[in-house]
Amino acid sequence: MQTPATEIISTLTTLRDYMRWAASRFTHAKLSFGQGTVAALDEAVALVLYAVHQPYNLSENYFDCVLTLSERQAVFDIVNKRINDRTPAAYITNESIFAGLSFYVDSRVLVPRSPIAELIEQRFAPWVEEESVTRILDLCTGSACIAIACAYAFPQAWVDAVELSTDALVVAEINVQKHQLEDSVTLYQSDLFKELIPHPYDIIVSNPPYVALKEWEQLPQEFHLEPDMAFKGGVDGLDLVIRILVDANEYLAEQGILVVEVGSSAQTLQDIFPDVPFYWLTFERGGDGVFLLTAEQVDHYHELFLAALD
Repeated sequence: MQTPATEIISTLTTLRDYMRWAASRFTHAKLSFGQGTVAALDEAVALVLYAVHQPYNLSENYFDCVLTLSERQAVFDIVNKRINDRTPAAYITNESIFAGLSFYVDSRVLVPRSPIAELIEQRFAPWVEEESVTRILDLCTGSACIAIACAYAFPQAWVDAVELSTDALVVAEINVQKHQLEDSVTLYQSDLFKELIPHPYDIIVSNPPYVALKEWEQLPQEFHLEPDMAFKGGVDGLDLVIRILVDANEYLAEQGILVVEVGSSAQTLQDIFPDVPFYWLTFERGGDGVFLLTAEQVDHYHELFLAALD
């Protein structure tokens, strides 16, 4: 009698067969997505292609190619790993795509997935003049995906990337070297602005920890395999966000902008500061909870932000 693995391997033959089978398995197992992919089929395609050493953007013309027995076994094993361990796909492949760029990732960093990627691709238009941007700051850089994407978007600019976690900084350095951007992206270990020399930044951008404690406790298992400190933003999720709002005025250029992702804590932030005209950005590819303030607004409401720290 054939084992389930033997039966599957002897019955399914093509890339397309295994993509469909993997998607069905993922759906039946009730996996959670949202760490670079949004649906079972997307994740199935990514993992099947990885298992047979093919690029994530392989043409569909190859999907009807017949796999060797060893390739079929590799796909079977990787699908089972995703289901049994609940390991996010990006940690299995050690790759995540952000703003059209490939990044190395592992469990030391959050899997890149911020909608800010779309804003970077648009070079923050219409909020800044592209040619006037000379210095950018990325707070809580993690894998350095935002900083590196900004360096591509503004090749004439200096990009400073700040991260508190020593583990995350190791991954960030891997990515800076991978993209050969050592001359334009500088990494700093710092608790937000603390170790930085004040510079007038044209853009300060951040995807900080912003998940409220109770919400974090209820997240699916896949999210708990990512670093805790990349999620936890205190009781209301806004501990770091308010600190950024307080200190940003010392680091923004006169015509600079502050862009921060607060995700599910957006309404809480607006409730705390009902008079602050946060501009909530919209994205064609989905995502929300990202606000923009001008340097003038950050300065104007500084005392209000400062009072919230008490």
